[in-house]
Amino acid sequence: MKQNRREFLVVAGAAVAVGALPLRAAATEKTKIGIVGSGKVGSAIGATWVRAGHEVMFSSRNIENDKVLAARLGAGARAGTPREAATFGEVVMVSVPYGSLPAIGKDLADLIKGKVVIDTCNPFPGRDGEIANWARQIGAGLASAELLPGARLVRAFNAIGAARMGSAYQEPGRVGMPIASDDAQAVAVASRLIREIGYEPVLIGGLAMGKHLMPGTALSGERSADEIRRIAKTLDWLNPHSTTRKSIRSKCRGDRDSVLLSSPSVKKGQYYMFEVEAEMTCAEN
Repeated sequence: MKQNRREFLVVAGAAVAVGALPLRAAATEKTKIGIVGSGKVGSAIGATWVRAGHEVMFSSRNIENDKVLAARLGAGARAGTPREAATFGEVVMVSVPYGSLPAIGKDLADLIKGKVVIDTCNPFPGRDGEIANWARQIGAGLASAELLPGARLVRAFNAIGAARMGSAYQEPGRVGMPIASDDAQAVAVASRLIREIGYEPVLIGGLAMGKHLMPGTALSGERSADEIRRIAKTLDWLNPHSTTRKSIRSKCRGDRDSVLLSSPSVKKGQYYMFEVEAEMTCAEN
């Protein structure tokens, strides 16, 4: 009973919040979106997509709560089962506890294959158990791709706390949204949808970089798009296989200062780790 009441308050709160949104320009391209998991993240993001002019089907373990949310949001919102949402959506957003992702992948495999799927799921060992440890070890982006085979995956909405989800409309473009994907066309679709609800999408790399899109990482929290880009460059440079690091290595002539100034650091010495890595790079040549 307490769980049902909490879920009801989540969806009711999302409906009230979106009702206060200022009128925005209609979506440039109306899209059918299926949301699997209408908790805090799914309901908040889905509600803003409805207000932007898209058709959204909400689904979860409790369809009655989804019906309440859809009724409050009005035209453009509807409720269904997870399979109905996956069938309905031209784009599908999966927003469930990570421990539920294997079951979602199996149950919806035939429906999400070939579709753009936005993955908002984060692995937390305390909640999700051993699968979270595995996902953190190989990286959440690659893990999700393995659990959702055939989906054109875009990892997004992972690094900003749920309490602030859907609030970007207040200052459109001020908050950046880091995303990761190996599919350029899927990135284009997801970026349009993200931008239409007020965030500025920033592609930080492929799904291997998705491990950085989690709470507690360097990219967590609300940041401007420019700040996300700066941080993403440092994350890429610290990867031994990154093109940025290889470029820096090729320029190294034994002069530690020149390598530091060639690195993505905003200014020399800003990050101590850059100094250590630059010395190692020079030593390797």
